[in-house]
Amino acid sequence: MTIPTYLPYFVATGTAATLVAILFGLSRALAGAAWPAHEPRRAFLVSATLLLGWLAVAIALSAAGVYHVNTSAIPTIQYGILLPILIGALLIWRSEAAKRILDAVPQQWIVSVQLYRALGVVFLILYATGKLPSLFAWPAGVGDIAIGLLAPVVGLAYARAPREAGGLVKAWNVFGILDLIVAVTTGFLTAPSLLQPIEIQPTSELMTVLPMVLIPVFLVPLSIVLHLASLAKLRRDEARASGGKSVAAASA
Repeated sequence: MTIPTYLPYFVATGTAATLVAILFGLSRALAGAAWPAHEPRRAFLVSATLLLGWLAVAIALSAAGVYHVNTSAIPTIQYGILLPILIGALLIWRSEAAKRILDAVPQQWIVSVQLYRALGVVFLILYATGKLPSLFAWPAGVGDIAIGLLAPVVGLAYARAPREAGGLVKAWNVFGILDLIVAVTTGFLTAPSLLQPIEIQPTSELMTVLPMVLIPVFLVPLSIVLHLASLAKLRRDEARASGGKSVAAASA
């Protein structure tokens, strides 16, 4: 399996740009939060450490070949995808610190930052050069491009009219999650392993080795966690607005 020479640069640049955008937005949001002086910096450092530590672990495991799959082995990449999502979901719904951070971050930023999903164009490039199967590359590439390009549009719509755009944000998040589910499923079906139900050439083996494996074991879980964070924040904001209306009505 030959890895195109541009791929490491593409994935490294895309991942770095994504992290910079997330951390920059988080820093700005926490700086504007009405918290005691030391808390924004501590929250930012903890968040940055978790993100960078997760990336470092993902790179280390990938370099060790933990996620690489072949026709004589059972795939392990599902653990690298599902475990971070589970941890992220637990933090969003159970951690008070995570809830405070989520309250401080604007909804439009949580949505708009996923512009990086448009980098999914690389799947179509790899398909065109015979490196990925169409069954995986087309739904993953087109879906990611669409969700990525719509992210700032949906974010801007929410910033201008939060109440009216709430349904749009929900729909975008749902379709964004479905896109990732389809991509992971087709990637799994077309990767060589003992469980591969479809014999196809080329396979999606490229997605199980560095640098491309960072997409399923880092960027995909990160995207799903951001979708879950957006939905959780939207639900809490709507609950607060509904509670405020009820209090106002009772007072009247």
